[in-house]
Order: sequence, then C-alpha cells, then structure tokens
Amino acid sequence: MTAPATAERAATARARHDPAEVPAGLPRWAYLPAVVGGLFIVLPLVAMGTRVDWSNYGALVTSESARAALVLSLQTATASTLLCLVLGIPMALVLARGRFPGQRLLRSLVLVPLVLPPVVGGVALLSTFGRRGLLGESMEVLGLQIAFSTTAVVLAQSFVALPFLVVSLEGALRTAGGRYDVVAASLGASPTTVLRRVTLPLVWPGLVSGTVLAFARALGEFGATITFAGSLQGVTRTLPLEVYLQRETDPDAAVALSLLLVAVAVVVIAATHRRGAGGVVR
Repeated sequence: MTAPATAERAATARARHDPAEVPAGLPRWAYLPAVVGGLFIVLPLVAMGTRVDWSNYGALVTSESARAALVLSLQTATASTLLCLVLGIPMALVLARGRFPGQRLLRSLVLVPLVLPPVVGGVALLSTFGRRGLLGESMEVLGLQIAFSTTAVVLAQSFVALPFLVVSLEGALRTAGGRYDVVAASLGASPTTVLRRVTLPLVWPGLVSGTVLAFARALGEFGATITFAGSLQGVTRTLPLEVYLQRETDPDAAVALSLLLVAVAVVVIAATHRRGAGGVVR
C-alpha cells in the first residue's frame, strides 16, 4: 500500500473516532471572528434579558393588547407562510429549472424585497391595493377593501418573506441537480409525480429552511405592515407594532414583549429544524 493511501486511511479512521481532531481545512484564525460574530448576536439578546422586570413579566406579556397582538402575529405569519409556499415553490422551480428570456431579470426582481426598506415595500403595496391604487379602485367597486385590514397584514408579511423561501429552495434545487428527475421521467412518471415523489423529497431540507426563514421574517415584519395595514388593535396591530407603541409609553412592557417575540422565534426555528430538516442546521 502506498504512503498517500495509508495516510488517507489513517485520517479517515481518526475522523470516525474523534471528528474534533480533524479540522477538515478549517484555519485556526477563523475561530476568533466566529466567536466575535456570535457574541455580536448573543450579547444584545442577553442585555435585553437583563433589562426585563422579571417580577412583573407575566403581567406585562399577558395584558389584553399583548395577547391580541401575539395571537394576530401568529395567525398572520402562518397565513403568509402558506401563501409563500403556494407561490414560492413554483417560482423557485421556474427559476432553477426553467430556461426563458428575462430569467435573470426576474430573479433580480424577486430578490428586491430583501434589500428594499420595508417602509418602501408598504408604500408599493399601498400604491397597488390602496383605495386609489392600481388594483384598489377596481376592488372597491367589488366591495373589497384590502388596505388597513388583516388581509393587508398578510400581504405585507408575504411581500417581505417570499424571497427567503424562493432563494433557499432555488439554491437547494440547483445543488440537487436534475438527474434523478430525468430518470423518473424516463420511467414514465408524469411531471407532477416527479415533483411530488422525487424533486421535493430531495430538496426537503432547503424547503424546510426556507419555510422557517419566511415564517420568522413574517413574524418580525414591521415597516411594510404599519405603512400598508396601520395599527388597529386586534385587526392589524401585530406584536412588533405593539412593541413599538409600548416603547413610547411603557418601556418595561416593550422589553418584555421584545423578549417574548425572540423566544417565540427561537422556539419555532429550533422545533422545525429538529423535526427532520435533515442537515439544514447542525
């Protein structure tokens, strides 16, 4: 047996018995900025926890307005995530597997909400679905009013969250490739069957990851919501809006509700990833 082959077998054996001993090309200097980056994210959350009035925490987060805002946030974030799935899966498939003129332009437009200030997104939605908007006037004739309603909250959340699902799923589709789809199609499976039985199971981790990101983004949406939907308790005032309003009148309640929002997001992400994201997060 040659020396390189022996060295390779030894390295593989060490990796099996003690993966921590094999850095796999990770430079030691990477740990320092990684730790700094982790602290940059964690320290503000810890600092916020030190500002909470724990003796009155229950009363602060169970007030009538807080409960209404939390329930509305969970309901609208769930609805917007479902809308993102309905629209985002076909969009990701078309962008990843389709070939047509203007494809790059379409991809760029889909990603615009990622970099667009949320308030600008709210203005755009208001210009489309408002009473004097592009589609709003026609809807008014039919008796449909979108702006400043719960539906407006769902649309605002979907507008900012949809790109997260599309980007995650498109990346997973491109990584998986199409060879298994071709094999399934050659065996007589219809395109829909290939999508359901082959494509989606292969990219399931990416789909779960994108869904979680979309839900978390929808849950924390503020700018587009307050611009397009307003802040009506029980109708459009989600938890982020409640935090903003409480910050002016009751800072303790604002901190407590902020921590509640962080806790809900962490629980949702952790529970979803544990359920079989299968490699999305390790």
